[in-house]
Order: sequence, then structure tokens, then C-alpha cells
Amino acid sequence: MMSTPLDTARQTIRNEIEALEAMMGRLDSNFEKAVDIIMEARGRVIVAGMGKSGIIGQKIAATLASTGTPSFFVHPGEAFHGDLGMIKPIDVVLLLSNSGETEEVVRLLPFMQHQENRIIAMTGNPASTLARNAHVVLDVFVEREACNNNLAPTSSTTATLVMGDALAIALSEKRNFRPEDFARFHPGGSLGRKLLTRVRDIMRHDNLPVCKSDANFRSIINEIGAGRLGLVLVMEDDNLCGIITDGDVRRAFDRFEDITAVTADMIMTRTPKTIADDKRFAEAEQDMLNKKINSLVVTNAEGKVVGVLQIYDVNRKG
Repeated sequence: MMSTPLDTARQTIRNEIEALEAMMGRLDSNFEKAVDIIMEARGRVIVAGMGKSGIIGQKIAATLASTGTPSFFVHPGEAFHGDLGMIKPIDVVLLLSNSGETEEVVRLLPFMQHQENRIIAMTGNPASTLARNAHVVLDVFVEREACNNNLAPTSSTTATLVMGDALAIALSEKRNFRPEDFARFHPGGSLGRKLLTRVRDIMRHDNLPVCKSDANFRSIINEIGAGRLGLVLVMEDDNLCGIITDGDVRRAFDRFEDITAVTADMIMTRTPKTIADDKRFAEAEQDMLNKKINSLVVTNAEGKVVGVLQIYDVNRKG
């Protein structure tokens, strides 16, 4: 009976999971040595590999670089046409080859040894030429490929990719790499925008809805509607006295029999939540989530009101 595509997919994933679990069981002190070698290096991590290993190597180099370990990928074939000059003696070289005998990768070894580069091999063959000439070997052996013919690199490339991720994250933790550091390397991403954006960059500052403490109920409602922020700031001589939200307005109908006699100072919150304009948006967002509010009054270094920040502003502007 022929298997269905779903059966094949599940078996492929199962095969790769089993390969990863077996690799995890073989992890030993060599992994820690590899981390130490990279941490002690004064240079960068140069990643090299051919074919599918090369594609995985590019991803590993990118992950290392974005998590605090300076790194870039060098194509072994291009290395012999001038790119070897990019590799300095202070660099650590991470060479990828499942067989450990890939000709273009093995040919790099004499140059690395002449320069006295520290070499980390990521291979599925610990007895290979690459493994014998490396300072540390990271074992990515798999029993078989997920390919039904046991030919196409599948489980082996997954194992190499995951070992690279494990190395990058271990190094990141050693360096105490923080979200703010990640954001600096990813300023175009959503995390970068959140962590690098300041409150003043995203706050509403034009035509803020404002009223005085003796404003009548009708003018309060008019200001809230015109401002389209669901609130009005109660100000006296540029000083913040309080804030009135549309929720305060709704509650006023239950509190007062003669709604026409209500003034701003009767329903305003006298100690509104504020935030400095130079704070990161991520801090402001977390503060609003913790306090279960969606608006903050923004003040400058002199304590003067300069804007209003609302929790959905970043999505509207992004």
C-alpha cells in the first residue's frame, strides 16, 4: 500500500527528530571547547562549506552575526580566487562537511594551519581528514537521511543547522546578549522598532484635546470627540491637572442626576499616568499592559505635557 503525502511528511519529520535526539545525546565537552575557542578569539568566525552544507553555513554565519558573534561566510571555491585574503590569523574558522572529505573544504586546511587559525569542524565523520586536522570536532552524524533513497541531504543538513543554532545561542548567553542588542542589529524588524523607538517618535503631539478644570460637560464631550483619542487633558496655565476619558464620561451619567451641572474637575482623574518622552516605546507599552491602560500622558524633561501615547499607536504608524 502506497503511503500518502501526509504519511511521508510525518515520517520525514519523525526521522529528522530522531536524528536530532541522537545528536543531542552525543553532545560532550567538545561543544564547550568550541564555545571557549570562539569566546577567546580576537577575530571573527569564518564559516565555510560547499553545496547544501554551504547554504546551511550561510544561515549559521547570519545567526552568529545577529546574536553578537561577528561572523561571515566564505565560499571555499571562491577562497582560492582571492577570498582567502579576507581571513585573518586571529579569526576562528568553522568548516562544514558531512563527509569530512569535501575537496574544496579540505584544500583550505593548509592555509588555515599556516596562519595558525583555530579550526572547528562540523562533520558527520569524526575519522575524516577534516576532523583529524581540526582543533575541535562537533559531531553531526546521522544514521540515515530522511530521503527515501538515503541520498538527498535532509537529516544531515538539519543536524548541521541545529548544531549551528545551538552554538550561536550558547555564545549569545555567554556574551549576555540582550533584546536591546538584538534590536541594534535588526533595526528594520518589529522588535527593532519597539526597542529602538522612543516615545517621542510615536506619540500624538498635534492638536491635543484640552479643556480647563471648569469646562462644562458639553465642551468636555466635544473635545473628546474632536481629539479622537477617547480622552481630554485638563490643563491650567500649561500645567496638567487631570485627565478625562470616555469611560469617565459614561460613568458620570450614573453618578450625577443633573449632568448639565458637571464640570471637568468633578470627573477628572487627578493623578494621570505619565511617561517621559525619551523612554523607549517598549517600556511604555509594557507599563500600559501592566497597568491595564491604553493611554499615557507624555512629558518632557521640564515636566511639561508634550503629547499622548496610546498602545496601538505603533501599529498605526508602522
